[in-house]
Amino acid sequence: MATHRSLHEAAINLAAPLQTYDLQTAEELVELAQRHLIARASPLHTMRGIANRPRSTVGHGAAWGLAMRLYSMVYASDEGALKEWLARGPVINAGGAKLTVRSIKVQADGALGSRTAWLHAPYSDAPHTSGVLTYGLDALSALIRDSRKDNWQICVHAIGDRANSEVLAVFAPFTGRDSDHRFRIEHAQHLRRGDGPLFAEQGVIASMQPIHLSSDRPWAIDRLGQQRIEEGAYIWRDLLDAGVMVASGTDAPVEPVDPIANFYAAVTRKTLKGVPEDGFEPGQKLSRMEALHAMTLAAAYAGFEEQDKGSIEVGKLADLTVLNQDLITVPEREILNTEVLLTMIGGEVVYQQEETATP
Repeated sequence: MATHRSLHEAAINLAAPLQTYDLQTAEELVELAQRHLIARASPLHTMRGIANRPRSTVGHGAAWGLAMRLYSMVYASDEGALKEWLARGPVINAGGAKLTVRSIKVQADGALGSRTAWLHAPYSDAPHTSGVLTYGLDALSALIRDSRKDNWQICVHAIGDRANSEVLAVFAPFTGRDSDHRFRIEHAQHLRRGDGPLFAEQGVIASMQPIHLSSDRPWAIDRLGQQRIEEGAYIWRDLLDAGVMVASGTDAPVEPVDPIANFYAAVTRKTLKGVPEDGFEPGQKLSRMEALHAMTLAAAYAGFEEQDKGSIEVGKLADLTVLNQDLITVPEREILNTEVLLTMIGGEVVYQQEETATP
């Protein structure tokens, strides 16, 4: 399983530069993707896609026929697109608040499965390696300086404990009471003891995907060993208790686009097959309200959108999802049977489950 997921993620990274769709084809693919996604997740924070085209070809959300809201990021490794976006500036709430491009995604290390996540100490099952740094720390610091004038948000993929430590150290000089950069560390899966509170001190958002525990924890112990697992792996409870803003997403397409599975993982710390009985490291579980907050209002905050999204309040956008049961009270064993009955964006119903005729 670990090898399969590592190859899958690597294949995505290799294939992305080869995807040179013309504008019409790209728009058709956006429409196809929306039909699949809108019944499962809205809005969507995406690390690839529209923003990795040159800014001059993006236009605005209406031009792409966006039905759902898209918060798209520029990939830092795409130097051509990045240069143009930095020169022209962000796009915020274009096309009827359907498209925002104000973030830059940086990949600081690899993945745990392939042993390329950057660790302080060697892998328990491969003592010859501690993983790799995939984006220079000086380059990251320079990128932050270059992007500050337009208040670009910097979102850094960091899975290993050393990657997280080093990225936090780079962020530190740019954070403070008068700054609202809302730097994000994507994944923050494995942290060194003592680094968790630094997220809160610096106002760094831990953008995490609980579903990774369900998929990875059965074999992650081979990579990290018992002590590192217990002290710093998937420590959602510790981060929340330290005052860290924890936002939750699905990490599709590496994982399925299924917020319900993500919610289940956060509150049970089990695989999707329901094991182990008490969950892995059960002291790190989130309550159901905490998990829901991470997926809604905290996720909106992670995109500078908490004034408009993330909760049902007068004056906010009417972006709503109706489920067939209450996630807060349904028995744990029934959580994964939750279905989306209806999705509304801006007060308009954009998805409704077809009724099944009863005999």
